[in-house]
Amino acid sequence: MYTVEEYTTEDGILFVYAKDIPTLNIFKTFDCGQCFRFDPVSRFGHKYEFGGVAFGKYVVFAQDNDNEIIVYGSTKDDFESIWARFLSLDLDYEEINKEINSAVKSSHLSLATEYSHGIRILRQDKWEALCSFIVSQNNNIPRIKKIISALSEKYGEKIDFYGEIYYSFPTPEALLDAGIDGLFELRTGFRAKYIYDASYKVSNGEISLGKVKESDFDSALLELEKIKGVGLKVASCALLFGFEKTEAFPIDVWMKRAIEKRFDGNFDHKALGKNAGIAQQYIFYYEKYNQDLDERV
Repeated sequence: MYTVEEYTTEDGILFVYAKDIPTLNIFKTFDCGQCFRFDPVSRFGHKYEFGGVAFGKYVVFAQDNDNEIIVYGSTKDDFESIWARFLSLDLDYEEINKEINSAVKSSHLSLATEYSHGIRILRQDKWEALCSFIVSQNNNIPRIKKIISALSEKYGEKIDFYGEIYYSFPTPEALLDAGIDGLFELRTGFRAKYIYDASYKVSNGEISLGKVKESDFDSALLELEKIKGVGLKVASCALLFGFEKTEAFPIDVWMKRAIEKRFDGNFDHKALGKNAGIAQQYIFYYEKYNQDLDERV
């Protein structure tokens, strides 16, 4: 189990240092397309640094070795109550990786798991994850980030990080008040009416995100698909990254390509149970960034 201590930099910035953390690589974790509000920064002199906003707070995650994490802008209490959970530090990913490779015997999956070692599924805010993956439809990551940043700056709340201003992700009510035209002005395109519909149904209680989280996977999927423009892929992404439904297995063009090329078009993700979504991230990350798999199997 990790240990954590609280410190302050010379210029007065609070931070925590946690050590003895197994299986965490923040570069891979924030670079695998599951989160759109964290970007690489160079501020504190570490090998990897990612700064961004989550749960109404701005922090910088930093790392020099895979078994440690530094969080600038966090108290020890915040680390225990917010960031350890955000990073899924309570889960034994070494055991999960063994279970994945035991459930599906495949040299391709084994190599994907090895290559992606250190990725953890983030536990993101439910509403933000839902909206973010609505925005992601037929979109690329730079544009997704720009749209989410614009929504936050226009309709979110200010966050003061030692004199620097950032913005929280807007509430359903704030986006509902913006209206379809207000959302469209921020270059959301056809997605404006989908974001508005999600805001309306969550704001008036037609859809309870808490209930979605507590429901079984199939029921949760059906509930999110009541939102205009939310189909299987968007709902699966939202459930995986915002509702802790790690059995979700989103399939996009990268995954279709990987399944066709690496698994002869047939991959039984249900055999992986609760680890299906974790395996999905491994396959996705490997397919997108690694090019030598064919040479090793």
